[in-house]
Amino acid sequence: MKKFLLLICVDPKITPDEGADEIDAWVERAGASRRDGGPLRAPRTAVTVRVRDGKVAATDGPFATTAESIAGFDLIDCDRVEDAVDIAKAHPVARFGAIEVRELID
Repeated sequence: MKKFLLLICVDPKITPDEGADEIDAWVERAGASRRDGGPLRAPRTAVTVRVRDGKVAATDGPFATTAESIAGFDLIDCDRVEDAVDIAKAHPVARFGAIEVRELID
């Protein structure tokens, strides 16, 4: 069984509770495939850390400025990436945001 991380990406203008009931239903349908997950605080609360030549730079805010930001994540178990994509495409946020599917390195 492989592990996949679903990065839930949305426009930051969308309210955090958008589709909450549908997401709860999706979590139930994902069942034992879903190991963990949850929402993240707003990008403005992020701190980006870099170390260059032994010097630490911590910057308020997200790493990149984009139209969408990572709003949450789900960690799932699947045999194949195609199975992970099937689970991701059923996620309610896929209709108005994006779900990035990434396999974890063993």
